[in-house]
Amino acid sequence: MLQKRRLAMPLAALVASSAMASQAAVADELNVYSARHYDSDEALYAAFTEQTGIDVNVLEGDSDQLLQRLKLEGEASPADVMITVDAGRLWRGEQEDIFASVESEILNERVPEHLRHPEGKWFGFSERVRTIFINPTAVDADKITRYEDLADPTFEGQVCIRSSNNIYNQSLLASMIAHHGEEAAEEWAAGVVNNFARNPEGGDTDQIRGVASGQCDIAVANHYYYARLVNSDQQADREAAEKVQVIFPNQGDRGAHVNVGGAGIVKGAPNEENAERFLEFLASDKAQSLFAIDNYEFPVVDSVELEGFMASLDDYKSDELNISALGEHNPEAVRIFDRVNWR
Repeated sequence: MLQKRRLAMPLAALVASSAMASQAAVADELNVYSARHYDSDEALYAAFTEQTGIDVNVLEGDSDQLLQRLKLEGEASPADVMITVDAGRLWRGEQEDIFASVESEILNERVPEHLRHPEGKWFGFSERVRTIFINPTAVDADKITRYEDLADPTFEGQVCIRSSNNIYNQSLLASMIAHHGEEAAEEWAAGVVNNFARNPEGGDTDQIRGVASGQCDIAVANHYYYARLVNSDQQADREAAEKVQVIFPNQGDRGAHVNVGGAGIVKGAPNEENAERFLEFLASDKAQSLFAIDNYEFPVVDSVELEGFMASLDDYKSDELNISALGEHNPEAVRIFDRVNWR
């Protein structure tokens, strides 16, 4: 049975309650700390329980809250698994020594090497592509095929993109550092700033809507925000999606920048065996399909076939840079954003 709790008590009280809760492991239980806030994840937990008989208890909060809680709880933590989005956040957990290394033949076989930590401290289970959107009546799609093109002076005053404190943009810039070096990445970031159509504001959906409304001609957003608009019950959302064209960048060279929804086993997990079974379940065909069907994320397992709208988007080449590099280069990416005044 799925039990969901949200962070509400002061951290000191949470630590005290966790110390009591972690005194003994429960054979048919799994405790998940999750920074993912999607209804679709409940289907994942329910499917795991149905398959294994293991009840899943879920504590939700944002990634920084959960990491702080795990640090304060220490060995007294009841947490078995932490789930979050973006390799940058997984890297932060790694730096706080939160994750235990896992050696699983199933995970190593099913999760591509570039989408998992080199030492098995965390694994990516869903793929999230940073895509470019254009107004096809204002911008020639042949002129903006790479992330590098976003800094082309030709597009001055045309680009909508989120703020620099957004982890998706930090990871995109981290990938530029990994591929081109710090100096070239800074030149690129400065060029994008010069091309801003407006000061960064809102979330990814707002960037797409900015193109649809004419505030800008080019935007950057994760692919699933577009998918949500296309499949929305609201006519205005569907109409906005119809006005933009999606571009998967860098198909002629390294491939599109990808990030992940990922998870790792918490060090000292009281239900470690259940935790490993859960991670292996997330790599199963059943779970991989649920990521795609319910939240429009791409599966990381190649053998999982998509249907309908998601299948129409699935013909793209991914950057195979090991995503642990996105975390390693995150501090320098943040410093670059500050230097180029990307607010």
